[in-house]
Amino acid sequence: MTGAHPDQGAAAIGFATPHVLREYALLCDGERGILIGPRGDLVWMCFPRWDSDGIFSTLIGGAGSYAVTPRDRFVWGGRYEPGSLIWVSRWVTDAGSIIECREALALPGHPDRAIILRRVIARQGTARVAVLLHPCGGFGAEPLTGLSQDESGRWNGRVGTTHLSFTGAEGAAVEPDGRRGKALRLELDLAEGEHHDLVLELALHGANGEPPDPDTAWSGTAAGWRERVPAFSRTIAPRDARHAYAVLSGLTSSGGGMVAAATMSLPERARQGRNYDYRYVWIRDQCYAGQAVAKDGPHPLLDDAVHFVRDRLLEHGPDLRPAYTTTGGRVPDERRLDLPGYPGGQDVVGNWVNKQFQLDAFGEALLLFSAAAGHDHLDAEGWRAVEVAAKAIEARWHEPDAGIWEIDPDEWTHSRMICAAGLRAVSGRRPGGELSSRWLALADAITADSSARALHPSGRWQRSPGDERLDAALLLLPIRGAIPAGDPRALATLEAFDAELTQDGYAYRYRPDERPLGEAEGAFLLCGFLMALARAQQGDAVSAMRWFERTRASCGPPGLLSEEFDVAERQMRGNLPQAFVHALLLECAVELSRLEQT
Repeated sequence: MTGAHPDQGAAAIGFATPHVLREYALLCDGERGILIGPRGDLVWMCFPRWDSDGIFSTLIGGAGSYAVTPRDRFVWGGRYEPGSLIWVSRWVTDAGSIIECREALALPGHPDRAIILRRVIARQGTARVAVLLHPCGGFGAEPLTGLSQDESGRWNGRVGTTHLSFTGAEGAAVEPDGRRGKALRLELDLAEGEHHDLVLELALHGANGEPPDPDTAWSGTAAGWRERVPAFSRTIAPRDARHAYAVLSGLTSSGGGMVAAATMSLPERARQGRNYDYRYVWIRDQCYAGQAVAKDGPHPLLDDAVHFVRDRLLEHGPDLRPAYTTTGGRVPDERRLDLPGYPGGQDVVGNWVNKQFQLDAFGEALLLFSAAAGHDHLDAEGWRAVEVAAKAIEARWHEPDAGIWEIDPDEWTHSRMICAAGLRAVSGRRPGGELSSRWLALADAITADSSARALHPSGRWQRSPGDERLDAALLLLPIRGAIPAGDPRALATLEAFDAELTQDGYAYRYRPDERPLGEAEGAFLLCGFLMALARAQQGDAVSAMRWFERTRASCGPPGLLSEEFDVAERQMRGNLPQAFVHALLLECAVELSRLEQT
């Protein structure tokens, strides 16, 4: 097909056909994120914060989009500029042209202001592109109003309480009014070698004086990413390690909180009600990221994780919540939006995690603090948080909790033993003394109780005293130091897991029911990286590398990883990108390089 792209009309009213998840790229500035598809369509953005309402929400059937798309028939590709979340869309058209569009959320990010940079470049031949801007706040409920053009050609308008400023579209036409509000449409024709900048500014307090200069904004954004992302030259996979760190950095707000994913309601399994809002900060995920970063060095994300977790512990003590907003607030209750959702999914906002108790979060916090102390990056307030977490474990380790997979409360072996691991780790940072001895004694007591009540007759660990099944989380026990790597219980668990919960190089969490692996749920990418770490810990370099390579390849061209992977269809499932999966990729890249050197 030539001429107008087929989804132009649909996009104008907010119903553009969604893409499979592997085709979406991510733009971030720490305070919010954008998903961009292969048609140059921005289909997801919440403003001003991660957990705010969507202003572009066609991803889940809402309204609001911003597309820069070739007007000729095309094939798509793209890449990230190294060590950044600056995305370059690339289209080859049947008219013989090659068009690129450089895309970014400008750095530094601001809590109440976002700048979306888009530079269209005619690499070969004439670039013929269509631009459509159609913002709708409140997941589609708040149309663009007050649209006007000033003397400089800048467009100004309002979407709910958000002020909008758009430059680079001086000749745009205003779409007619409708129930979805106004939109701007522009057609660009660029000669080979030319480029054209589009700058969209969103702000809570009106336009910020003069519009941003594109060259200055691009220069500052590129420099910002160079400053944020280390080289990771000592890892087994420097490019992927840097990309993982860039993703984690992009998901981390100025207050240090890292959201679990940029999206909500993307289904893990079609029409099975497993749709969750992950635009919040899980304490566990934040600790995973900090520990992974610490393996390479005391990079800024380590301090971000420590400060956010420390402050939550000092505020809430033994009542630490599993998850928070990026500002440290309460995660809202679940509710529906009356939208179609992503195909196969729903439209769930909020998360029921706000009502759960997760014991392992205290153990993970101690492991994080220990990693920071190893780099001399734990201050007096951090050590006070250590004591708070240790006291909480002492008071609550007998209680059932929701566990790592956030299911029905039980005396989960993983939760208890991760607390033992954390206690052992921090006691090693303060050898001797009454507190250290007390922490070690508590760790021994937890381990002894778990071994007496949650050891399977075969000699492996089981999920809980009343649940004999295997669980991928049990692989973490020796990895995190709860027990030695050579402990017979650890070896028996590893071999049993490999035999029963892996298939074709992919790992699964546990068996929810009697169905074959892959039918009840997808392969869990976190678990594939756990297998890589477990095999590396045993000195099995070949097996560790096989697990690492298989798991890190479960992505699309942008290199983003979701929570689950449908092995049969080779498709990503769940929210995107999943932070703790990228954290474990980074940890594997560092750990496997050490194994290679031995």
